[in-house]
Formats: sequence, C-alpha cells, structure tokens
Amino acid sequence: MILIPAIDIKSGRCVRLVQGALNDETVYSEDPLEMALRWEGEGAQRLHLVDLDGAVAGRPVHIKIVEKIVKSLKIPVQIGGGIRARDHVERYLMVGTAAVILGTVALKDPDLLEECCRTFPKKIFVGIDSRKGKVAVQGWTEQREETVSQLAVQMEAVGVASLILTDIEKDGMLEGPNFSLMEAVAGAVKIPLVASGGVTTIEQIERLSKIPGVQSAIVGKALYEGRITLKAAIAAGKGA
Repeated sequence: MILIPAIDIKSGRCVRLVQGALNDETVYSEDPLEMALRWEGEGAQRLHLVDLDGAVAGRPVHIKIVEKIVKSLKIPVQIGGGIRARDHVERYLMVGTAAVILGTVALKDPDLLEECCRTFPKKIFVGIDSRKGKVAVQGWTEQREETVSQLAVQMEAVGVASLILTDIEKDGMLEGPNFSLMEAVAGAVKIPLVASGGVTTIEQIERLSKIPGVQSAIVGKALYEGRITLKAAIAAGKGA
C-alpha cells in the first residue's frame, strides 16, 4: 500500500482543515512547493494536492502552483478541488498531473464524468465523501440517499480509475480511518481504493494495508504534526 502525503492549498499556502471547515485551518508552510519537495525527499511515491480555494470557487484557482510542483517533482501528482468542467480536467492534465479528482460534479453531471473517463482513460479519480455511511456532496453540505458502496459500483461501471474514500467525521480528527467503510466498498468493487481521513498511527496503516483493494492511503495532519514519520508510514504500508 502506497502512502500519499496531502498538500491542501489555500491562499497560496499549505494548510490543513478540520472536517473540511474553511474557518478552522492550520498553516504548515507558506510555500506548498517547499513542502512537496520535502515529502518527495523523504520517500513519497505520489503526492495528493487539493485546491481549497478552487473547491469554493468551482474552478481551478492555484493551477500555477500545481504546475510548478508537478514540474519540480519526479513523482506523480494527483489534484482535486474545483474541477467542474472538461476544460478544467484538460488544463491540469496538460501541465502534467497524473490524475484528476472529480468530486460533486461526478454525481451532478454523469454525462461529463462519462465523457472524461472515455477521453482520459485511467486519469479520472472520483472522491466519495461519507457521513454515517451515506454519500455527502456539495462541500459536505448535502447528503444523498445511496450508500457509498452503491455509488462506488456506479463509478466503476462508468470507467473511473480509482476511488478516494473520505469519512467526513474522521477527517482531520486524528481518530483513525473508517475501516468498516473501506472493507464494505472493497467488497463491492474491483477498482483501486484510496483511504482518506483520520489516518494517524502506524497500526492503522498496517490494518488498512491488509484490506484487499485499498492500494493507497492519504496522510495529512498526522504527518504535519509529527505523530508519524513518512518513512515509518511507508514501511508500514509495505508490511515491513
């Protein structure tokens, strides 16, 4: 299992939020590129970027920062946040990102999702956010009736390359991921899953790595606050 450090970009800085609340942020670096180079230097095999301002604006805001990071690193970079149209996807792929993550728009505009999956095979990831097992959308302000597993099956059928699963109630809380959610979705689909939200300890990483289908895990606050080191997390993901 690959460990993927997260860099959330807001107002040009590297921050972390608690449960996605934009008014509850901690600034960890004034320079996201500096942080990206640090994680690559410590052995990261991939990087997860989120344009938080883009998520609010509904369009890419920090594409220049993302491009600078992509061109400065040798490892693949995936990007999410505010990607709501085909040209948004194209712009990010043109600057070299390895994968583009669609969120609410994947549910609101299934035609767009299908077109992107067909036009950019293996490049489209979908982030599914969960609250109490149900799908949350629109910046976590709305809740849909279908379960995460039901939506995951639909996404797989369309041709989505990978699913990023986030339990909202775990995100930024340092309380551990939602293992039962990961296990349920892993049992429903064959496409790779990315665990996100709450990953805090080496033991949790080891447990996640044993769930078939969970091929990677995004780690944020636990790394930034020094609760785990990236080196130890990578070793745990490999079962070492």
